[in-house]
Amino acid sequence: MKKTESAFDIQEYMTAGVERVVKDALRATLRDPKGSAFMARFAAASRSASRKRQEAEKKGEHVPPFLIASITSNCNLHCAGCYSRANHATTDCAPKDQLTCRQWQRIFEESEELGISFILLAGGEPMLRRDVIEAAGNVKNILFPIFTNGVLLDEKYLELLEKRRNLLPIISIEGGRTSTDSRRGQGIYDRLIRNMDTLHGKGLLYGCSVTVTTENLEDVLSEEFISSLSERGGKAVIYVEYVPVTEESRHLAIGDKEREIFSSALSALRKKHPEIVFVSFPGDEKSSGGCIAAGRGFFHINSHGGAEPCPFSPYSDINVRDTSVKEALSSPLFMALSNRNILSGDHTGGCVLFEKKEQVEELLKNSLIP
Repeated sequence: MKKTESAFDIQEYMTAGVERVVKDALRATLRDPKGSAFMARFAAASRSASRKRQEAEKKGEHVPPFLIASITSNCNLHCAGCYSRANHATTDCAPKDQLTCRQWQRIFEESEELGISFILLAGGEPMLRRDVIEAAGNVKNILFPIFTNGVLLDEKYLELLEKRRNLLPIISIEGGRTSTDSRRGQGIYDRLIRNMDTLHGKGLLYGCSVTVTTENLEDVLSEEFISSLSERGGKAVIYVEYVPVTEESRHLAIGDKEREIFSSALSALRKKHPEIVFVSFPGDEKSSGGCIAAGRGFFHINSHGGAEPCPFSPYSDINVRDTSVKEALSSPLFMALSNRNILSGDHTGGCVLFEKKEQVEELLKNSLIP
């Protein structure tokens, strides 16, 4: 993929971001011998992956450090405002045509060869695909954060997490009991807290994923909330800005004013809680030269194999069943999104591509004619 930015170097920006996350993770695990030993090994693997990406860049091939893999479209919960269900990407049962475990294993291995450092396992509910998660654990040079609702964590999973330290559960929580249960279901908060305490008691690394809205912004940035996670051994907090799925939910998406408050609070939290890695998504897109989807910083593979710009922009013109991960990164759709500057520009809530879906659909409709 050719660079289209003259003043902004996406490779340099993403490499620096990965190095900061890995450095923060090393610092966060200093008092945990097993966790610290794993992160030290992963730091070496991450440097090697970065060199691979830099070599590819010299050849005019851009490889992002992140991949989001939705390994199933099946989910056991019905969360309020779920964008995946709204897009009909998530169902109550697994479809017959979702990728097999062997196909996912090939994708993971090809990603490792390319220099991808992080593969975020998502769904649906990824823990419904134990076979795929076990396969991921065998690809030891990649860190696999598992974005899970946290209710399927059982003894067998605990044993797997003990053996495969590159599998890192990221448990979804919306703040306190009221916020979490109102979105995810009655009693879910207490189950998550019990599972966090179990993970902490066994010395296993885990983190939390928080959907940030105008309603819970103050709660999820509060010292009370973060201290509670820290005391329970949480080593990462990943904040994801809410993307409105309907006009009725648009008021939940944070705007420039809230984003300013969020950015300031996040800086303060990073200083006060060095034991936790804080990541925001999509983060400050202005400082990153625009949206980092469509292979600039990451891309998405859905449960059927379609290579998409992002989970919030579920459009694809290429399928990894029929091609390699490397070829998918140079798909006509990804190239058109980058070359036509569609990834840049202002937006009112969470995601540039979500708001430009009509332009993305037009590209596909017109067969991406230059």
